Amino acid sequence: MQVAAIQARGEALVPGVSPQVYSQADFLRVAQLVRQEAGIVLSEGKKMLAYSRLAPLLRKAGCTTFGDYLDRVEQDAALATRTVAALTTNHTYFNREAHHYEHFAGQVRPALLKEAQTGQPVRIWSAGCSSGEEIWTLMMVLLGADRAEGRRIAASNIVALASDLADHAIAAGIRGRYESKAMEAVPEALRRNWCRQSGEETEVLEELRALVRFRQLNLLGDWPFRNIFDVIFCRNVMIYFDHETKERLVWRLANQLRPGGHLYIGHSERVSGKASDLLDLVGPTIYRRKD
Repeated sequence: MQVAAIQARGEALVPGVSPQVYSQADFLRVAQLVRQEAGIVLSEGKKMLAYSRLAPLLRKAGCTTFGDYLDRVEQDAALATRTVAALTTNHTYFNREAHHYEHFAGQVRPALLKEAQTGQPVRIWSAGCSSGEEIWTLMMVLLGADRAEGRRIAASNIVALASDLADHAIAAGIRGRYESKAMEAVPEALRRNWCRQSGEETEVLEELRALVRFRQLNLLGDWPFRNIFDVIFCRNVMIYFDHETKERLVWRLANQLRPGGHLYIGHSERVSGKASDLLDLVGPTIYRRKD
């Protein structure tokens, strides 16, 4: 029955790890772990997805059953982190929800550049950055279509943080190389200024790389920040959380913004709870921290 379910979903059976060693009790343990560690709610419909994501880790660990593997996870914090990361969704693409970048370019960028020109620090955070497409798009928009101006901007006190729970996503973002076809959504002038195409791949240039710091970070854990941010993008992350976790995260994000700073969230996400007292809606899923 489990084999048929996996095949019906188009998911791969993992050689050496039979789905027969994966029980309902195992799935409930997995669901509890990922909810506790990352706030992600795994519905019953995700049972076989969890198998296909975790079976390779099971085999790599040399375990014969999911029960044995989960016992080991409970004793190994690093393995628990890898397990949770394997269950996160890292689907994204360049220029996703383009109206956010248009708002940033027209309404936010001019003020940030004025701050940068006077020597003030500009801080940007892509929270849940996945494989980097979001932060690279945003930084290309920030530097702009005028290369000379962009290089002057890049020389100012601008730093962007890109964080994600999954180490493989962070590694992809640091690598900064993507299929050229995937970058076609970015305006040509920006690609020409800040990227280099090599065959079927395109990579971001050093001027862009120098502005971004990639870090592994659990949004539900401690945030080791000394500064607040001018802009936070946290998009299509909270859709996997329960209501209480969403409200708690948005409250923390709002408090991490400077007065007048902007928060961008996903198209199906909304601000509610205590954070509503700190944020004004200024565009579709765009919020401004009250002064």
